[in-house]
Amino acid sequence: MSASLASKIGNSSSPSSDTNVISQTTPNAEEFIARGTEPFWNVTVNRRGIVYSTPDVRNRRYPYTAPLTAMGRPADLVRVYRLNGQPSGVLVIKKVDSCSDGMSDNVYPYDATLILGNQVLEGCAQRR
Repeated sequence: MSASLASKIGNSSSPSSDTNVISQTTPNAEEFIARGTEPFWNVTVNRRGIVYSTPDVRNRRYPYTAPLTAMGRPADLVRVYRLNGQPSGVLVIKKVDSCSDGMSDNVYPYDATLILGNQVLEGCAQRR
């Protein structure tokens, strides 16, 4: 994701002409779990909330926000969740042919990018 797009996503202030980049269309409610290794992290997403965990941080909760989807693309292709209350907090889940966590033989149907402030974490995701 480009720095320009990340700044547009992370900025939840009033709409501007840049809103053409992302549509506010909400796909059907779905549950996801995203996870990464080195460092280990996971995020669960459902209507009750978005929960971030690491071995050191247990269950940091954010309110559920309907995902943004890519304008003109199927809703299942990409979802962008804002982590309200976390400056520059964004979870991007994108459909891919396969995603490997690098530590197991598991293959996942989604790629995940978690942005927390200045930290960018990459991993994989699946529907729960």
